Amino acid sequence: MTSELSQLKTMTTIVADTGDIETIARLKPTEATTNPSLILKAAASGRYDALLDAARAVDEPAAQRIDRVLVGFGCAILEHVEGRVSTEVDARLSFDWKATVQKARRLIALYEAQGVERSRVLIKIAATWQGCQAARVLEAEGIHCNMTLIFCTAQAVASAQAQATLISPFVGRIYDWFKAAEGPSWDEAAMAGVNDPGVQSVRSIYLKLKAAGSRTQIMGASFRNKGEILALAGCDLLTVSPALIAELEAGTGAVPLMLTPPEACGAPLCITEPEFYYALNSSAVATDKLSSGIRSFVTDTEKLQALLY
Repeated sequence: MTSELSQLKTMTTIVADTGDIETIARLKPTEATTNPSLILKAAASGRYDALLDAARAVDEPAAQRIDRVLVGFGCAILEHVEGRVSTEVDARLSFDWKATVQKARRLIALYEAQGVERSRVLIKIAATWQGCQAARVLEAEGIHCNMTLIFCTAQAVASAQAQATLISPFVGRIYDWFKAAEGPSWDEAAMAGVNDPGVQSVRSIYLKLKAAGSRTQIMGASFRNKGEILALAGCDLLTVSPALIAELEAGTGAVPLMLTPPEACGAPLCITEPEFYYALNSSAVATDKLSSGIRSFVTDTEKLQALLY
């Protein structure tokens, strides 16, 4: 019988969520995403010291050597995927749109110096208001953006309004938040699959953007279990960890189509800065998880930087 992974691939582009080059070479996904935590894990494994040594050999501050490490991993990953790789801007710049634009331009310049066309790179930017303004500038320059750490519809709308190429709404971290908030009263069975709060968030974003006729691609991310992935079959893309890809490959159950785009009504997506902040503040999960996500990426960026002195 056809595996769940093979069935899913007929509806959705599956993206490997890892910075490990050997794993990507083995899985042969269409695309791959990275972030500071994934790159740190790969860099600390000792198997990619050559990439670190190449960055150390350049007479630059460690904060700039990080860019060379990220691009080094990205270039190596692109040897094993047909599509794009996502490379993240330093999370410490999440509230500075000008610095984010400058960093994105530097990353693209480093890629192009290695012969990689910018069309094969997605610059990942935290979906703060400032991040969305940076994306607007970058997309106008032909630098494609992947807006990440999305936990509410307002972030998705602001990203689509900025003409971002792709957005990454997180499923698992929303699930984590609600499970922790409910404590002993959490009913795992009742909140699984389509009832998972993270799945519901992505579904809501998908339907809203598609109804508006947005060209921004939607990529569900940060999965905790196979059920969350299958509940979003039909989403434009899903970025999945190697462990869950293996689980899907081993599964043989039927995979029904769960998401289909509604008829576009043409209503424009529009959100102002005050509306954005009010909506973000109104969502406890989005406020908490956006902040903690940025802090986590900053911590791992600083750890990676420490390896480059």
